[in-house]
Amino acid sequence: MTTTMSENTEPRPASPGTGPVTGPVTRPPLVRPRDGRMVAGVCAGLAAHFGIDVNRVRLGFAAVTICWGVGALIYLIAWAVIPEPDGKSIVQNLTRKPR
Repeated sequence: MTTTMSENTEPRPASPGTGPVTGPVTRPPLVRPRDGRMVAGVCAGLAAHFGIDVNRVRLGFAAVTICWGVGALIYLIAWAVIPEPDGKSIVQNLTRKPR
């Protein structure tokens, strides 16, 4: 029998000092928050969604941009498709038919 992530209910620490937690990991939705932005909120949204430090995400985008030149393109695509907290992305706003 193979075990998948959703079937694994082993206790895992939630954060230091809070004790074990069981059940699946719940993440906040992937959105571009209005607070914590430097440019468009892509790095802040990704960091909040995956539970990592925003500076690591920013450094990752910078490294990919410097080394291969595609980091800026990935950032622009993410800016267009990741929604704002109101639920609408730039692409959804552009493709929505006027009434």
